[in-house]
Parts: sequence; structure tokens; C-alpha cells
Amino acid sequence: MPIISTEDNYLTVLNLFTTDTPEHQEQLLTEMGKIVDAAAYEGWISSTVHAGQDTPGTANLIQWRSGEDLEKRYAGEEFKHRTLPVFREITTAIRLLQNEIVFSQTRPGLGDAVEVSPDRDDYTVIEVHRVGEADQAELVKLLGEGQDWLVNVPGYRSHSVFKGLRAMFVEGAFAVVYAQWDSRESYEAFRDLPHERKPRPRRTNDERVAELTVESDTNTYRVVHTRAAGE
Repeated sequence: MPIISTEDNYLTVLNLFTTDTPEHQEQLLTEMGKIVDAAAYEGWISSTVHAGQDTPGTANLIQWRSGEDLEKRYAGEEFKHRTLPVFREITTAIRLLQNEIVFSQTRPGLGDAVEVSPDRDDYTVIEVHRVGEADQAELVKLLGEGQDWLVNVPGYRSHSVFKGLRAMFVEGAFAVVYAQWDSRESYEAFRDLPHERKPRPRRTNDERVAELTVESDTNTYRVVHTRAAGE
């Protein structure tokens, strides 16, 4: 199963698609599954497909050996003339985000590795924060090291922070948080805690994140399919 790690030095690509109906989400999942099962691209390591829970859409977490390998894929006729047109027909938004993994943390007792697999029951949360170029490094630190207190929150399993490197269909700098929780209920209890009841470290961190963030959005997911090179 894929591992999210700061030590692998893979290029981590997060392709996010939103759509307007559950039926279109199922179409997206079918099309993405076909692409993942047929993948044999040079430098491709793995792909893991996620189904949207709160909002119809999908996420594909893809590991590549390098940016050069990914660019060959983007330059190919299949991607330009089949893959993108098919997705554009059934989506309301597409974001193809290239990232470096800069932080990863797990709850004590769960091991050091952040595993991503449909065989697990993680309730996955993906946040995308747009930020000014000059503030990206500070935001990444706040989202990662600044949230070490999460290990004491009931239901928390892990979170990883991706530093945005470049993107298609997104302007400016960005950062991504990929988090795993025990359940929808545990995540929502954390998310919906009134600001005045938050512990001081969280209040301070949340306020500064809000100051730096130009725009942000969140969706929740279940992992539904994965495949790695050689399988």
C-alpha cells in the first residue's frame, strides 16, 4: 500500500475533481479506475483513488519518481486528447497539484508510517489552502509542527502537510493537509468545537492560519482503489 513519507523523495501529485451529482461522481470513479488499472507510465509509482463524502468529487493521490516523468505524461496525446476531455465533461472543477511532502505525524501507537489503502477504514480529510508566496513557508509550518497537539485529540490518526510546488488550474502558492480520522463523528467533533473552547495552542494556531490563508476549501473522502507499479 502507498505510504506518505517525507523520506521517499517522490513527487506527490494530488488531482482533485469536483462534480455536481453523485451519479457524476460514480462516472469519475469509473474513469479513474480504468486509468489507474492500465497505468504503465515511466516513473509512475502508485495511484490511490478517493471518493468524496461531503461534496461529490474525487481525489487521486499519485506518486511519481520525478517531475520530468510527470511532464511526459502531461505532454502525451492520451492525456491531452482523451483523459482531460473526458474529465471536463463530468466535472465542475479540476485541480492538478504537484507537491513535496514536508511533514507527517501519526498518533502514538499507530506506528510511524501514514498508510493509504482501501483496506483501512480511515475517514480522510483533504484541505487546500491558497497563500501568498511570501507566507507559504510559515503556513506550512503552522499546519505541520504547529499542530503537534493533535495527537491528543480523540479520533485523530494522522496528518501530513504537502508544500505546493506547481499546479494546473490553480494560481499562486498553496499548501495541502491530508488527514486521517477514526470516523466522521470524531472529525466533526474536532472541527465544530467553538473557538472559545479550543485549547490556547489551537486557538493561536487557527487564528494565524486564517490570517495567512487567501482561500481554503475542505472535502472528506473514503479510499476506494489503489494500485502500484508492478502489480
